[in-house]
Amino acid sequence: MPLSTSLLGKKSTYKDSYDATLLFKIPRINNRNELGINSNNLPFYGVDVWNTYELSCLNKNGKPWVGVGTFYIPTDSENIVESKSFKLYLNSFNNFVVESVEELERIILQDLSNVTHAKVTGRIFPINTKIEFGVPSGKNIDDLDIVCNNYGPPDNSLIEYEDVLVEEEINSNLLKSNCLVTGQPDWGTIVIKYKGKKLKHDSFLKYLISFRNCNEFAEQCAERIFTDIKNAINPDFLSIYIVYTRRGGIDICPYRSSTDKSYTLPSDKRLIRQ
Repeated sequence: MPLSTSLLGKKSTYKDSYDATLLFKIPRINNRNELGINSNNLPFYGVDVWNTYELSCLNKNGKPWVGVGTFYIPTDSENIVESKSFKLYLNSFNNFVVESVEELERIILQDLSNVTHAKVTGRIFPINTKIEFGVPSGKNIDDLDIVCNNYGPPDNSLIEYEDVLVEEEINSNLLKSNCLVTGQPDWGTIVIKYKGKKLKHDSFLKYLISFRNCNEFAEQCAERIFTDIKNAINPDFLSIYIVYTRRGGIDICPYRSSTDKSYTLPSDKRLIRQ
């Protein structure tokens, strides 16, 4: 179905009964073709981490239960899920009776697997689970004194490098883009780890800032950044992890790696803006 038929950016009615058909799929191949990525031979492994903060149902006695969920959609899935449809889908459980949290988890994982055409994994946690905040790993480059005048479209010519080999991890909190459909801002913290020619931090920060007025989904932004770095320095190893601020009770955190098949995320701790 075309994206124009989704509920994103439109006035919606919340259903009072569970409805798996609310999930709206978006084929990954369309955006990947634009980036020159071969969907049959991906240049990366990875996962999209979805954290959900508005999750509730009724127990067998009709008493409400609330929790939070974390779901992992593999990057080789055929489809992604449009975020507003996922929110509406989760809220369709509000008056739905389940025997246990495990049953709720099973239903959601099965529905996500069906719509993405991949094996989605994840967990649902009680809302009183203790969560610790972390900080992004690596060296932060945000305090560099640079002059910026490019805020979109993303300009990969800004990626410059030195002819010296390094292995380093850098991060920035200045990544911002906008939702492809609604234009609402998506604020992100990005962690880049690589081994190869040394990225010039000042020019790379300008590159990240050039996403500021870009209208793309979170997943496409991540894959564009991965592809641009790969094309610029051809590193021996590259991984990127973007932690986006929650919007509509959901945050999306794409992870892409040239070698990591086990999805070893830089941190399992929530960042302050989540």
